[in-house]
This record gives sequence, C-alpha cells and structure tokens, in this order.
Amino acid sequence: MCLAIPARVEQIDGRKGTVAVGGNRAEIVLSLVPGVRVGDWVLVHAGYAIATLDEAQARETFDLLKEADDSVDGGSGLA
Repeated sequence: MCLAIPARVEQIDGRKGTVAVGGNRAEIVLSLVPGVRVGDWVLVHAGYAIATLDEAQARETFDLLKEADDSVDGGSGLA
C-alpha cells in the first residue's frame, strides 16, 4: 500500500523544496507539481510532491489518517 501525506511548502530552491508536516521538516522534489508556491499544500510520497491540494483537503486527509490510526490498536498518537 502507498500513502501520501499532506505537507505545506515552506521554501523552494529550484526543483527542490522544504515542507513541514507535524512539526517536522523534509526536503522533497517539486518537479511533478509545476507552479507550486511557498504556502501551498502538496501530497508527498517517497520524497516527491505528487499533487497540490487546498488546506481543507489537507485537513480532511489528516482527519482520515487520524481516524484510521485510532482504529488500529487504540492509535499511536498521530496528530
């Protein structure tokens, strides 16, 4: 199973960028989402932004991930 996580773009440097999710930061490749800007939300999979989404879609995805986590062994504390 593959899973993509929503993250907010904080910095862009050419084809790469820095995103924030859950208090953590990661460097990712942005070449699959042309036109992405700082502040945009993206779906991140295996170090690549694979799609853009709006903040409401990102929040909905976080809620679904938390719900799925809570249903497995009482959850592990996804925020």
